[in-house]
Amino acid sequence: MFLYKAIVFLPLIGALIVGLLGNQIGSKASEYITTGLMIIAAILSWIVFFTVALGEPHDLPIKVEVLRWIQSGGIDVSWALRIDTLTSVMLIVVNSVSTLVHVYSIGYMHHDPHRPRFFAYLSLFTFAMLMLVTSDNLAQMFFGWEGVGLASYLLIGFWFKKPSANAAAMKAFIVNRVGDFGFVLGIAGVFVLFGSINFDVIFGNAQSFAAGQGGQPGDIVLNLFGMQLDRAHALTGVCLLLFMGAMGKSAQFLLHTWLPDAMEGPTPVSALIHAATMVTAGVFLVARMSPIFELSHDALIFVTIIGAITAFFAATVGLVQNDIKRVIAYSTCSQLGYMFVSLGVGAYGAAIFHLFTHAFFKALLFLCAGSVIHAVDGEQDMRHMGGLRTHIPKTFLMMIIGTLAITGVGIPFTPIGFAGFFSKDAIIAASYASHSPASGFAFTLLVIAALFTSFYSWRLIFMTFYGAPRASHEVMHHVHESPNVMLIPLYLLAIGAVFAGFVFHGAFVGEAYSEFWKNALFTLPDNKILEEMEHNPAWVELSPFIAMVFGFVIAWYMYIKSPETPKVLARQHRVLYEFLLNKWYFDELYDFLFVRTAKALGRFLWKQGDGTVIDGYGPNGVAARVVDVTNRVVRLQTGYLYHYAFAMLLGVAALVTWMMLGSSF
Repeated sequence: MFLYKAIVFLPLIGALIVGLLGNQIGSKASEYITTGLMIIAAILSWIVFFTVALGEPHDLPIKVEVLRWIQSGGIDVSWALRIDTLTSVMLIVVNSVSTLVHVYSIGYMHHDPHRPRFFAYLSLFTFAMLMLVTSDNLAQMFFGWEGVGLASYLLIGFWFKKPSANAAAMKAFIVNRVGDFGFVLGIAGVFVLFGSINFDVIFGNAQSFAAGQGGQPGDIVLNLFGMQLDRAHALTGVCLLLFMGAMGKSAQFLLHTWLPDAMEGPTPVSALIHAATMVTAGVFLVARMSPIFELSHDALIFVTIIGAITAFFAATVGLVQNDIKRVIAYSTCSQLGYMFVSLGVGAYGAAIFHLFTHAFFKALLFLCAGSVIHAVDGEQDMRHMGGLRTHIPKTFLMMIIGTLAITGVGIPFTPIGFAGFFSKDAIIAASYASHSPASGFAFTLLVIAALFTSFYSWRLIFMTFYGAPRASHEVMHHVHESPNVMLIPLYLLAIGAVFAGFVFHGAFVGEAYSEFWKNALFTLPDNKILEEMEHNPAWVELSPFIAMVFGFVIAWYMYIKSPETPKVLARQHRVLYEFLLNKWYFDELYDFLFVRTAKALGRFLWKQGDGTVIDGYGPNGVAARVVDVTNRVVRLQTGYLYHYAFAMLLGVAALVTWMMLGSSF
């Protein structure tokens, strides 16, 4: 049991030591302490993965109680660690990527004077994410959920003297609060329906509740005012509220606007938070709550539609972005859409499989981007790069591997391919095989998104590493390869990007599915999605491969064969180009609908409320009147003796008058 606690609390110990004593022990000690503890936690996580997920059958889930937490009314919640296959997968994703980011940051943040604070934030974020994925109840999950939000705010705004970094941190925090509001309502709804927020109680009663069997705590509410409400509709409502939280955290369509701006943080932050961990929290939430999502057909359709739109939308925006980190950020948003489509069609294992492989190649791409930025003195605009492959060949090779993985390069109908070939193609196959009303819509958008993914990924490669150098001579003179402390994490992530799909395909979505997951994911008996995927037509299996090839060829033609073509197309289709470049104008739309409206309302309430009511008649008004009287009284203090004598005379006259009149009565 100590093993599981160590995995979760070692990052917290590192964060506390460095956060409280960082200035005293120095930057080097801070780096070594946090990174060393993360290395231990990562090794222990892999031990748990091989023991729990790949080992002999266990009596799962394993429960490790840390302490009694909340006992109030009908709520009885312990702070406990829930260990099963889903948890073990998330542990190695979070701790492995976090460890490599810690190591990489030693080189990347070498010149920053505030390294202790940075490493403390990294470890704090990791602890919050571990709390989320090991939660045994919704209250504990929400605690980790909000901890991740807080830590991401601190990391995105780490360079707080930059106005753009502060704005991005606030944007991420506020947009996530919108989703979190739905999550809180969803938790309340679960408690109303099941009388508990503990997973065992919820999962144990979900099917009987949906089937209308026996008395349930939620029946009191459902029968309110004598109206018999459908339990299925109640479950759908709860699932949609929970999914609202997932939409915010995982940057799904309509709540996606914070993710690209979050690139204002240091590049290691992008790799940790916005590639492999924080943004996958929403995917984990839906997978963990599969016992109730599986019972809500309408909620799953909604999840499918939102995921498909997100995958397509983000891919279209990524086509024209010029900031190297923003291209990868929109790629993340698009890939998350793939995961939610998989969840929506009931292929939960495929969704987590893509989460798993995506962690390797997306962290690799972000860290490679950081290596490029490090090499060209902080430049992020790909239009000012070019010709870098001979100057930073190791980074170039790693970037190629990441690109081959994300575009899904592989040989159809064979077990030969990079990580994305296995996981992304499995999702596309599942979207076609599904009997969901949204399956055709989702399949079409995912294939188109696969073509766009290939195009913008190879566009990034060609603009950054090929052609004549477009940077200044002075910059090119100083271009250099990153140090080994930054390259070693790239090598390790590249191994995952190459082999993770091939090695673990059978466990996540193949013949060893049941033995691997051990009921950590719930599917109804009529959910035969994995079997039906095997009977898809050949053209379905070939479609992502064909899309990938077309995307590569188009990118090669436009940026290698005929580099003037993109400029010509941009001029000929200026409206479409500006529409995509400005991200479908969502920021401008939200600014008009919400930001300006909120500011106008605030100014109105301040003028009418604070200015007229509160300042005139309320507490502020009373204080103001006292000040007015005091100011008038002060004027009597003139300093002239005859004024004081005159005042005394008036006082004596008034006293005599009062005595005379009083005696007459």
